[in-house]
Amino acid sequence: MQRYLLPHAPRGQAIGLLGGSFDPAHRGHAHITREALKRFGLDQVWWLVSPGNPLKPHGPAPLGKRMAAARSAMQHPRVTVTDLEARLGTRYTAQTLEVMTRLYPGVHFVWLMGADNLAQFHRWDRWQSIIQTVPLGVIARPDQRLSARMSKAAERYAAFRLPAQSAPLLARSRAPAWCFVNVPMVDISSSAIRARGDWSR
Repeated sequence: MQRYLLPHAPRGQAIGLLGGSFDPAHRGHAHITREALKRFGLDQVWWLVSPGNPLKPHGPAPLGKRMAAARSAMQHPRVTVTDLEARLGTRYTAQTLEVMTRLYPGVHFVWLMGADNLAQFHRWDRWQSIIQTVPLGVIARPDQRLSARMSKAAERYAAFRLPAQSAPLLARSRAPAWCFVNVPMVDISSSAIRARGDWSR
């Protein structure tokens, strides 16, 4: 992998990783990204626009189209929209994190997710490896607070949960560690946008 194709991250920085198909990206993604920067004390957030989501039966729109929409939706000096997984050739989050922790020694990564993802996190490939590799920053989503808190992952790792008031410490906490924060809600989803016909694959 040619290093210049990858985003820059100095040693010691705290970087949030928000992965997904972003099919399409929308103001809800932008909202939780800005909240994550504030709540978790992050230096940067990288959007990892994935080649595809293994948990979804139908493929997303072409990667180039989704990248362009993501860059339009999220314009912030500390946020980078990247196709890093396509460049690395990784398909699953666990693989991506293994490679990234080798490529970026000394960088403090935090995997960011909405509460809806925590609710079904145990279905992800090698999900326990993910939470053992980097801390998880979980951000509330509409109608998903209870299901997230009662999820298999939340129960299994209950002892490693940081209280919301300790969220700024998450990035430099040793994995496993996770923190659930409530933020003002933006009730919008990619599936709803597609259902309205505002986005075509």
